[in-house]
Amino acid sequence: MSLRDLREAIRSGERSAADVCRDALARIEALNPSLNAFNTVAADRAMARAEAIDRDRPRWRDAPLAGVPVAVKDNICTRDLRTTASSRMLEHFVPPFSATAVERLEAAGAIVIGKTNCDEFAMGSSNETSAFGPVHNPWSLERTPGGTSGGSAAAVAARIVPAALGSDTGGSIRQPASLCGVVGLKPTYGRVSRFGLIAHGSSLDQIGPIATSAYDAAALLGVVAGGDAADSTSAPEAVPDYTAALTGDIRGTRIGVPRALTEQGIDADVATANAEALDLLASRGAALVDVDLPHAKFATPVYYLVSTAEASSNLARYDGVRYGFRVDAPADLRSMYARTRALGFGREVKRRIMLGTYVLSAGYYDAYYLKAQQVRTLILRDYDRAFERVDVVAMPTSPVPAFRLGERVADPLQMYLIDVFTVSANLTGLPAISIPCGFTGDGLPIGLQLTGRRFDEAALLRVADAFERDTTWSTRQPPTPSR
Repeated sequence: MSLRDLREAIRSGERSAADVCRDALARIEALNPSLNAFNTVAADRAMARAEAIDRDRPRWRDAPLAGVPVAVKDNICTRDLRTTASSRMLEHFVPPFSATAVERLEAAGAIVIGKTNCDEFAMGSSNETSAFGPVHNPWSLERTPGGTSGGSAAAVAARIVPAALGSDTGGSIRQPASLCGVVGLKPTYGRVSRFGLIAHGSSLDQIGPIATSAYDAAALLGVVAGGDAADSTSAPEAVPDYTAALTGDIRGTRIGVPRALTEQGIDADVATANAEALDLLASRGAALVDVDLPHAKFATPVYYLVSTAEASSNLARYDGVRYGFRVDAPADLRSMYARTRALGFGREVKRRIMLGTYVLSAGYYDAYYLKAQQVRTLILRDYDRAFERVDVVAMPTSPVPAFRLGERVADPLQMYLIDVFTVSANLTGLPAISIPCGFTGDGLPIGLQLTGRRFDEAALLRVADAFERDTTWSTRQPPTPSR
């Protein structure tokens, strides 16, 4: 059942929160051995909360998510529930507080059922850098679910939970949503508090929803969005009723299509599905307008300079002194630092720390990091000019469908290029959504990405909802995965 259907069933008394929670836990037990989507399952805690909601039903009658089980990416802090960022460095870390987004979910009545596997410290594009093994795509177990929020996307695609939280630094909500055939929304930078999100790139990171429909994503976003005194980068913008924006009417909506950006390097099935999706939107009254984003072709190298620099700074705190992993019996302080970081971090995280430290170092800062920030501004100006003429910009979410696990691990550059269409939204702080728009000949999902103006998530959700009304892509479910 969808988030909306579950909420109505619980509100009407047709189903109890305990029964819904029990069903979700049963699906985890049945499917997680094949998917490896969860690092931690909070079975006792979740059932106790569900039973408490059932006992005090009048209190929760109007709560928007009362009794709905949700999953939370394992780099988002949950009080008294292990939060690892899928790293040996934090393998046994139990936070004494919850992220603001988690607090808001629980205040709305949601039940956090577990923490989902992800790329280590949200660094990766295939969910293969996790210290606890890769997540498997429920549509094809030998393929990646996408990264870094692969566990959240796989859990929603497999209908273990109706919705989940992910985080998006360069496409980490949208890319796995595309590869798993679900909806994933990266909000505007500052729309959702980052307090309690384990930092990767502080000017890029955003928490957002993954769900099976635009409506469910809108409902979840409406709960977690809004300013937060604990996060100085969160915006005090008013939060609209996103579900009220889903009218089905997109007549007159101007959709920008950057054709020059999408002429090469795209899988044929992906290109066809995206073209057909744009034609369908046009048939509903939207206008397709050619736009030019001349600096977007530089987004990938810019992103991997900015993000690694910020990661290098953020991960300096993991030194074996304050919390997290520490090697046993170090010879001296220098040895403790070196061995702790060598053994606690995985290969991809080390690669990004070294690259980030290099671009920030004396003699290279101006040539790399400063130059990247300047081009970042040019990319933003391109979008600003485009939004003078259009309401949203459309392009593929990923240039390829889900690829086989292990296929790109030995070639980091080919892995990084998977993010070619998603990183611009993070560099510019703009909201973007991925929606299912078709399947390959092999039965693998394909996503369409829509990017909007700052704080105009409602426009993205309205277009996504209108598209869903004329298609069945978002209702299709993968076969029951088994090994």
